[in-house]
Amino acid sequence: MKKIFIDPPNSMILFDIVERLGHEPLSTMAALQERVDNLEIDMPPMNVTLDDVIKGLKYAGIEVPSGIRGRLAVWGPQIDAADAAIVMTEAPYSFGCVGCERSNEMVKYLLRRRGIPILWVEYPRDKEAAMRMLEETKEFLEGLE
Repeated sequence: MKKIFIDPPNSMILFDIVERLGHEPLSTMAALQERVDNLEIDMPPMNVTLDDVIKGLKYAGIEVPSGIRGRLAVWGPQIDAADAAIVMTEAPYSFGCVGCERSNEMVKYLLRRRGIPILWVEYPRDKEAAMRMLEETKEFLEGLE
């Protein structure tokens, strides 16, 4: 079983596919839920600690807006732990986490810099495209074992 970073990190579609195919999806929801279950943080909006701010500095400099550092404080360790990644491109604005395009660009940069296998899939706009995306994802994940 491999750890797979999914982007957008809160994509239920990718989370479900990765999990069904026997791998561990690394996602925002799981990371925050684990922290809430361990009583490290409260539910939003009080879900950022001083340690998170410091962690975020590993992935983005102090001059970078705090929202980007905050997101990277959660996503960065997941990227570091990932064995592979699946990135969905061309998604509509309402899909996934679209809070900041700069955060999304940093995630893609960090993934490329890691040198792990990455599957780039386009957001499916019809049934045929969805079937292709599922097949590509299945082949990619099976190829990791």
